[in-house]
Formats: sequence, structure tokens, C-alpha cells
Amino acid sequence: MILSATFLASMRLAFLGPAGTYGEQAAIRLAELEGLADAELVPQLGIRAVVQALANGECDAAVVPVENSVEGGVTTCLDALWEHPDLAVARALVLPIRHALLGSGSLEGVSEVLSHPQALAQCSQWLAEHAPKALQLPTSSTAEAARLVAGSRFRAAVASLDAGREHGLEVLAYPINDVPGNCTRFLLLRRGERGHEGPLASLAFSLHSNQPGALLEALTCFARRELNMSRIESRPSKREMGEYIFFVDLELTGGAAQLDGALADLRPLCEHLALFGAYPITNLAAEAEPSA
Repeated sequence: MILSATFLASMRLAFLGPAGTYGEQAAIRLAELEGLADAELVPQLGIRAVVQALANGECDAAVVPVENSVEGGVTTCLDALWEHPDLAVARALVLPIRHALLGSGSLEGVSEVLSHPQALAQCSQWLAEHAPKALQLPTSSTAEAARLVAGSRFRAAVASLDAGREHGLEVLAYPINDVPGNCTRFLLLRRGERGHEGPLASLAFSLHSNQPGALLEALTCFARRELNMSRIESRPSKREMGEYIFFVDLELTGGAAQLDGALADLRPLCEHLALFGAYPITNLAAEAEPSA
């Protein structure tokens, strides 16, 4: 989904900061893919703050992580999409994640390891083996962890090589993620109309009632149209116990007509139905391993 020339001239792009995060890497690559070479990157503290900067009009677009291949969906992002019907997914990027253990001392002297909870989880086995006595402390981002440990002899951060360079840290070990193919899918969000054209579509729905076969009936709407679900995930509606919102990604092979037909079949079964957009996706995991 290409944005207008007027939009490009004043582009402010929010991302999960500070500098050196994987979110910044994704924002840079997504800006390149959209032809936004002069975009101003605006770091935010927290995923909700990233989305809010776009929703409030402080920024023109936002980049957020939505799914990790190891730890699954990023629930804050899913909830934000459901809560902001004025936001749309314009493009997606799959970014390889290669974590490093960064610090100013030695690996043997590390007694505290800081990072974003997702990054700590993605390196849990490695940390259990190589730093079993170290206390694991969560931070708002991997780059924030790198900033906090700078100069400490007993603290280390799980972050990217870029974050290590940004804060003058030594690489104590690399890579340390438990799964070599670890990658995260990031979304480029904007305000405005949600597209119906693209190879991938994201939507969410809640059903009228929680009855046997209700979800199966809903999913049959996709099967009838020969739509493959590449992801399905449930989140509590936050209204009452046992009530859920279902988030689905669909691979589109028949264009907008195929998607629109499935939505028309699904709508009578739903209390709420939201299409976040159909959009292009670029998978960098298939390319050569990046430096961070």
C-alpha cells in the first residue's frame, strides 16, 4: 500500500525505542520498502505509546511487533488493533532476530540480566545454562536494557549488536537465542481506510454466543472460500469470563473478491467483526543473516 507524495513529505514514523531496538531496524526497512527515505523516526517508550502516537495524530505511521516465531503473538499489539478502528495495517515485515549478551564486564561476573520480557523468554534456555544464577529483570525494550547496563561490571543486557554499538558495550556472547530461526513480524500501521488487496489479510471477530460448534461454523466461512489461515489466536474480550476475540491471518490467492465473500459469510455469525487490512509482506528471514 503506497502512501501519497504529500504524506511522504511530512512523514513521522513511531517505533518502540530507544535507538538500537529491533523495532528501529524494522522501521528503517519498512520505510525503505515504502519509499520513505526521509522519514523521521520517533522513538516511543512502550508498544501502547507507539500506537497512541499514531492514533492521536502525533505521528503519521507506526511500526509495532505483532508476532514472534518462538513466543507467539504480541498481545499489546493485538489489543491495540482491536481498540482503534481508525488504524489500518499497510505492510508487514518479517525480521530475523539475533540476540547478543552485552555488557562492560565478563560473562562470569554477570549477576543480573536485563531485557524486554520477550527477549528474555527467547533466550531462556541459553541463560539457564550459561548464567543460571543471574537475576532476570524486565525492561521496556532491548535497547533500554543496553542503556541501563552501560558501565556496570555485574549487569548484562540481551539486545542486538546495534544496541551494543550504540551504548559502547562489549559482546559477551552471540547469538544466544534458543531457536536459530527466531524472527518477529512487524506491522506498519497508518490511519485511514483498511485495504482489501494484498497477499495477506488480518482480521478479528467475536461471536454472538459461546456454543458448541460456533467457532467451527465461523472458520468454515474461510474453508468454503479456500482461504488458508496462517495464524489464529484468541484473546479475552475483557468483558466477561469465557468470552473471546479471535485474531486470524488469511493468505489471499483470489484477490479482494475472495476476502469480501468470506467476510460477508462471517458477518452474520459475529457480534463484532474487524478487518485490519490486506497488505504486502516482506520476509527478510529468507535472506542472508543480518549483522544484528
